[in-house]
Amino acid sequence: MEIENDIYVLSKAFALRIIHLYRYLTNEKRENVISKQLLRSGTSIGANVHEAKNAQSRADFSSKMNIALKEATESEYWIDLLKEATFISKEAYESLYADCSRVKAVLVKIVKATKIPKE
Repeated sequence: MEIENDIYVLSKAFALRIIHLYRYLTNEKRENVISKQLLRSGTSIGANVHEAKNAQSRADFSSKMNIALKEATESEYWIDLLKEATFISKEAYESLYADCSRVKAVLVKIVKATKIPKE
């Protein structure tokens, strides 16, 4: 499935971007609280997507992708806070938010496609 392959690449690229942002925020802006939360949620997306590769079942795969989606939603919140607290510029915010939204959109498609119907 092409969407699945894309999410592996997208989520890893997003995680790397978040790691670089974390370094910048902690070293240059001396911000440690929000950036640490974003580091956790932003890198957790890819970790859950990667873990889903070896899911034991369709339900397990769906569960991991759902967790990744929740982490993407949380990441959006932390990105919003960083902008509103003026730790990142409007341009950085728009770029980060767009990347996060792209990851989230792919995850929504995967979650919908793998949703197990209730009996």
